[in-house]
Amino acid sequence: MIELVLSFVVLLILLSGVIDLGRAFFAFMALRDAAQEGALYGSIYPLDTDGNFNSGGIIYRVQESSNAPVNIKTLSDNGDIAITPTLIGPVACHGNGIRVVITWTNFPLVFPFWATFFGGTSTIPLTARVEDTILRPPCK
Repeated sequence: MIELVLSFVVLLILLSGVIDLGRAFFAFMALRDAAQEGALYGSIYPLDTDGNFNSGGIIYRVQESSNAPVNIKTLSDNGDIAITPTLIGPVACHGNGIRVVITWTNFPLVFPFWATFFGGTSTIPLTARVEDTILRPPCK
């Protein structure tokens, strides 16, 4: 019985670690897909109607692209997720690049003992970064 109890405790710790790892991976994939959606939108519409870099439109597209399992709009409004679109190159025209970075600084872990392993906190940072090539307008 004692061996069963000790091995059962170790197996439960491993199982909860696998569950948290799966949740973190699932959330990372949702962030990466949303960043890809923003980069794709920015590669087609890099400029707004005033001719400036369309960072607001890209951020809006990222926020609206995911509501489950990670509601990016709600989390970014609360300040938990940061969305950063930037240009790669001097101007927003064909052939240059666009980068979208989404950072979730405090992804919550469920397993209560992770705080001892991660230095007193039960959260980890997740960052998704996607780069894409701008397709239009042509450079002048």
